[in-house]
Amino acid sequence: MDLEELRKKDVIQAVSGDNLGQADDLQFDAVSGSVQALVLHGRPRFFGLLGREPDLLIPWQQIKCIGTDVVMTTCEPGPEHKTRRKRRRGLTDIV
Repeated sequence: MDLEELRKKDVIQAVSGDNLGQADDLQFDAVSGSVQALVLHGRPRFFGLLGREPDLLIPWQQIKCIGTDVVMTTCEPGPEHKTRRKRRRGLTDIV
């Protein structure tokens, strides 16, 4: 798998089921060349004019599995990182 394939996968918190976003980058150790963390860039504030929210670094040890569609992690994001849930229409929204 290359980075382009990884960037298309949603990162899901295994316990709560929250969608943390999509993988944006990897952090490497310069000496050993091993992967240290998965990086999820923060969402832009007011169309990017006010900067971005803080990035979320997920240590590689907290990545449980990488599937065909998602990356499962046990990482608990801090309160400054909002989950990226998509709003789904339910029956109460239609009526």
